[in-house]
Amino acid sequence: MVLSLAVVSYATFQFPVWCGAVNRNGTYCRRNASGILMGCNLRQHRWQKIKLVVLRSKAGDISRAVFPTAKEKFAAFIAIGGLASAIAAVIVPVVTD
Repeated sequence: MVLSLAVVSYATFQFPVWCGAVNRNGTYCRRNASGILMGCNLRQHRWQKIKLVVLRSKAGDISRAVFPTAKEKFAAFIAIGGLASAIAAVIVPVVTD
């Protein structure tokens, strides 16, 4: 379970990806960022990514900002797989006993 949670935290906060926050001209930021939920070195981009996930204005905006390329989608897949593995590590021993 500990390793599964480590995979989830790595994919969420440390996996090297593009920022993906919306710039003032409507394009998406392509600077390097750490993790799916973190923005680049600009403070505004970090808050923008967190607000997109929490407020959820439009599903398309969230998916384009958080997962702009295949690399980010792969990181999300890894995070979800790690979370499912952690849940299975907790539930399976409880159910089988």
